[in-house]
Amino acid sequence: MGALMALDPIVAQAVGTRDEPAIARGLQRGLLISLLLAVPAMLLMLPVRPVLVWLRQPAEVIPLAETYVWLVLPGVLPFLAFGVLRQTLQAMGRMRPIVLTIVAANLLNVLLNWILIFGHLGAPPLGVAGSAWATTISRWAMVLLLAGLGWPMLRRHLSSFRPEVLHLKPLGRMLRLGAPIGVQLQFEYTAFGLTGVLIGMLGVDQMAGHQVALNLASLTYMVPLGVSAAAAVLVGQAVGRDDPQAARRSARTALIVGAGFMLVTGTMFLTMPRLFAGLYTNSAAVLLVASSLLPLAGLFQVFDGIQVVTSGILRGLGDTRSPMIINLIGFWGVGIPAGLLLGFTAGMGAQGLWWGLVLGLAAVAVILLVRVRYRIRARLGRVVIDDHTHTT
Repeated sequence: MGALMALDPIVAQAVGTRDEPAIARGLQRGLLISLLLAVPAMLLMLPVRPVLVWLRQPAEVIPLAETYVWLVLPGVLPFLAFGVLRQTLQAMGRMRPIVLTIVAANLLNVLLNWILIFGHLGAPPLGVAGSAWATTISRWAMVLLLAGLGWPMLRRHLSSFRPEVLHLKPLGRMLRLGAPIGVQLQFEYTAFGLTGVLIGMLGVDQMAGHQVALNLASLTYMVPLGVSAAAAVLVGQAVGRDDPQAARRSARTALIVGAGFMLVTGTMFLTMPRLFAGLYTNSAAVLLVASSLLPLAGLFQVFDGIQVVTSGILRGLGDTRSPMIINLIGFWGVGIPAGLLLGFTAGMGAQGLWWGLVLGLAAVAVILLVRVRYRIRARLGRVVIDDHTHTT
């Protein structure tokens, strides 16, 4: 996913400067890269059982996780291809096909889950396997629907193949631009993933409470994530137009909106944790854990909003390496060590591990803000992908 986000600055800046050939090359290279990345991504997911056994996860959970992972493998390629179409269309400012597609795909996923998990409308009850099949089918429907709805905007960029798409040097430059985004996301996601694994060692109730709190925090995170994507597009288009004032204005507005929204949701998590946790479970043990973690989610909400929006701003500028390094420092230099210390050495358990996430997110947010302040004031220029025989 992260590697394909290189399309944000490439296409947005090309749109800003009205460089149609560069848009076509970016889109076609993105589809090629999605195909190349799908195979290793699927191979990395195959050894799920031995990995979870090695990580000492609850024995009753492991076969369910293995079943789910194996059945969602056919959905990896359409998921990545959808990402290419989504990044391209949003960089062009065409959001309607994306929104309609995602709404339709989610409704389809809900329906298929209802049918396949519980065995409605004559289908056998498949449980976790039904959920996995629903996800895979929905992902294929998602990419096909977006391709159809977005075809009027995408047709001129896909109707004729551009041979320079296969040139190795530009492909390498695009991967060098996108790979740090992928590594940055890995640093962040694996920090949260490792926290979940460590909490899983504490027991099923602790893991379930963690998942409830994390799902709620992830739900609110979607808003600043969308603002981050908008920031990448608007800043990138401003760079393409050679309009630094517009880039700075878009960056400032995105930070206000993203952090402001998370301030509201953070206050809600701090003041009403049991109300929100109760939407997910009626288990007293799980509810107790989730209610103790949600206030910590409230604490890191603003930091989470700032870090994701600043990452989008820097992505629009074509600066992808700095967020990678900053995420490494914040999550793995501060957050995970602090979580281990508080969770196990200090005996705070799941709460201690979540305090590590709070501290890690705070460190990332502060350092990224400093980086944005420096980069947005510097001279802005387009990222260079193609050689001198082509425009960017």
